[in-house]
Amino acid sequence: MLAVLLAILIGLIALFWLLSGDGGELARIASDNFGYLIGLLALGGLYLMSLSGDYQGRWRDGIRHAAIWLLVGLGLVVAYTYRDELRGVANRVAGEVLPPGHTIVMDTTQSGEQAVRLRRQENGHFVARGSANGVTLAMLVDTGASTVVLKPADAERAGIDTKALSFTTPVSTANGTTFAAPVRLKSVAVGPLEVRDVEALVAQPGALSENLLGMSFLKRLRSYEFSGDFLTLRG
Repeated sequence: MLAVLLAILIGLIALFWLLSGDGGELARIASDNFGYLIGLLALGGLYLMSLSGDYQGRWRDGIRHAAIWLLVGLGLVVAYTYRDELRGVANRVAGEVLPPGHTIVMDTTQSGEQAVRLRRQENGHFVARGSANGVTLAMLVDTGASTVVLKPADAERAGIDTKALSFTTPVSTANGTTFAAPVRLKSVAVGPLEVRDVEALVAQPGALSENLLGMSFLKRLRSYEFSGDFLTLRG
């Protein structure tokens, strides 16, 4: 019984080795971690010895249960090995099933690049759930806006004294020309992408229905890319 279980353990390890398709790399890893491998095999052997006593007369059940646990363990090893690829797949699936406008934080690359993915809303616009001066707010991505533009109520939430502002900067909107007040924001962030000391405008009351995430933020990112129903920001 014990010999059969040990043979299954070694056989499954050998199968994983062959299916990996990179015997040379695995051989190097094995040689570098020989002591750990011996320890794992010893623990596996002790576990199988304990099973041999519990499954006296039921060797088929013992083999089946041991094989299940070994496969579960190998599955965890494979999942950990390909965790980066699996995380990318999870992000893509999340982008399809989460509500439009939801911010999906992508992985950080080896070069330190971080990325955020936005899904297009039903009205065709991209809305980022970000923050200004650390205050959470929604901002419509607008590449036609030269700066970030905030509604007065959200500007006050971000710590700006709107009563002291001078609305002297002309701004063209879909409803015509209005005036806004120039300000500087300590920070604007979308997910992990943060830009500090950002040029911005505060619109006159009633002039805007949404905050605008304009070029004073976008141009300081590494890149931004529109692809189908998604917008990817990289910083």
